[in-house]
Amino acid sequence: MQVLRFRSRHYPLACGFHITTIRHRHNRRHTAVIFQCAGAFSDIPHWNRKTIALNHRHDMSTTQAAAGDASQMETPHPNGSFTQSNADENHEQYWKQNLVICLLGSFTTLIAMSLLLPFLPLYVEQLGVISHAAIVQWSGIAYGATFLAAAFVAPLWGRLGDRYGRKLMLIRASLGMAVAMSLIGMVTCVWQLVALRLFVGIAGGYSSGSMILVATQTPKDKTGWALGALSAGIMAGIMAGNLAGPLLGGALPPLIGIRATFWLAGGVIFLTFLATTFLIREERKPPKPTREEKTQSIWAAIPDKGPVVAMLVTGILLLFANMSIEPILTIYVMQLMDDQTKVTLVSGVVMAAAALGSILSSSRLGQLADRIGHTRVIIGALAVSALLLVPQAFVTDAWQLIGLRFLMGLALGGLLPCITSVIRHNVPDRVAGGILGYSVSAQYVGQVAGPVAGGFVGGHFGMRAVFLGTCLMMAAGAIYNWAVLRNSKTR
Repeated sequence: MQVLRFRSRHYPLACGFHITTIRHRHNRRHTAVIFQCAGAFSDIPHWNRKTIALNHRHDMSTTQAAAGDASQMETPHPNGSFTQSNADENHEQYWKQNLVICLLGSFTTLIAMSLLLPFLPLYVEQLGVISHAAIVQWSGIAYGATFLAAAFVAPLWGRLGDRYGRKLMLIRASLGMAVAMSLIGMVTCVWQLVALRLFVGIAGGYSSGSMILVATQTPKDKTGWALGALSAGIMAGIMAGNLAGPLLGGALPPLIGIRATFWLAGGVIFLTFLATTFLIREERKPPKPTREEKTQSIWAAIPDKGPVVAMLVTGILLLFANMSIEPILTIYVMQLMDDQTKVTLVSGVVMAAAALGSILSSSRLGQLADRIGHTRVIIGALAVSALLLVPQAFVTDAWQLIGLRFLMGLALGGLLPCITSVIRHNVPDRVAGGILGYSVSAQYVGQVAGPVAGGFVGGHFGMRAVFLGTCLMMAAGAIYNWAVLRNSKTR
């Protein structure tokens, strides 16, 4: 009989045999649990400073038979769940690969979708719209149709992902966008253009679907970092799309034509479809719901709804605050500069500064959130951004605004990943996609309502009122999340 005393959760043991019997010193009865000894115990739950008696007086045949059984045995985890050891190894192997494919897919998809922005009015005119006012109107309708449709269908795709798999939703989104972009290059009237732009919103959503897949496939103690890295990739795609997309979109039509440019964008998205289909591995597919779960509403499955509702509100608040300022920045920069010929350039730098700050901070803030708590990072980010909005209302030079927008980007870079992580930690796996779909819809609501409110306030009360009003909203969001954190059962 060999007696060992352990002091931590990890139990180093250098041995070449399989342990076939374990008993606790306070329990004389042998426990019929078999472990494969591979150099360490890492999954024995809640045994701290306990004495374990290891009886290895078994013949070799018994040990070999036990080893065969152990390779298929479920091992207990500290959270009480049971998973196959082989599945855990595969899951650990593939979640990083999934993250890379989702990041690259989101990046390329966003750039491809940005190609149409510079020449969309020209394409509308080419389709037979004559008057200047009508061209502007139809261009706005065609552009906004995608976001309107996406806001309505995001919860549906989330629930279908819960039932049939999140990888399937990414395949559907990438293939749908590739087909739609290619068909846009074949339309003959403006109504067909609007209809296909609606179809892009209905069938698309690759970036938001990537967030859901990464959130559900990544180990929970790594979700903050993984979602932060993915968010940085998405922000980089948006920034590159805003810069390189219009450049390519302006250069390609004279060379290959407007229609061929859409076909090229469809081909790029089709490459994302192929990478998603053959390289993403969804190791933990959602379990099939029971008959009772099928009839249960998605909200009834959430044990503590407070944090989830807070994240939906915070998502609306974040996009509302950002988009209420973006449309007026060019006019605000115009008021700060004497040389009006550089207004467009400086306005682009101001917008890019915030995006660059978010790219640099998102993964770091995600790592910090994994250590100290995602809600605490959200509270801090909202509070810091509220403080930074006050001096933005009183700047006297454009370079001051650039610096403050960069700092604000640093503060807000981890917000969206933290919102997703809080939802992920507070809902069961079988409804995670549906709730995250509602979160995406909430963000679209803020994205649509923000410019309208910002334009109204800026037009009636001045530009400074927009910054100060947004400051109050951010401060209110920080206080609200602090109250939810205090009252919530899950911290």
